[in-house]
Amino acid sequence: MAAFNKFNVFMGDLGSKVHNLTSDALKVMLTDVAPVATNTIKANITEIAAGNGYAVGGGAAAFTSWTQTGGVWKLVLVPVVFTAAGGSFAQFRYAVLYNSTPAAGPLMGWWDYAAEVNLTNGNSFTVNLDTTNGVFTIG
Repeated sequence: MAAFNKFNVFMGDLGSKVHNLTSDALKVMLTDVAPVATNTIKANITEIAAGNGYAVGGGAAAFTSWTQTGGVWKLVLVPVVFTAAGGSFAQFRYAVLYNSTPAAGPLMGWWDYAAEVNLTNGNSFTVNLDTTNGVFTIG
């Protein structure tokens, strides 16, 4: 499984109440251009072209829980499944988690799958958001 990488701005955004992890709409978008830790908003990311089952903005990462155990907070989201239909997706390598509630789409983090992913017609790709250990922990 690919490791979650936080954008530098993310922790500051949490402290500034940019993100409400229990109620904001979080999404995952796909890109073939390496994210940079200093990126801050969705417009900084070159998203793959929409079409063949891929929608502009990516897919919803539905909230499951934001819980604390022993002083460590854990965010759990439902894995996001992308399915190519009517043709192939544009090639991608990275999945980017962002908050789609604020208009700018503040960035949270990304996963690097280490190689190009070619999602062909009828096939699916799951961004595994680790329902056991969570997307990330803070503590």
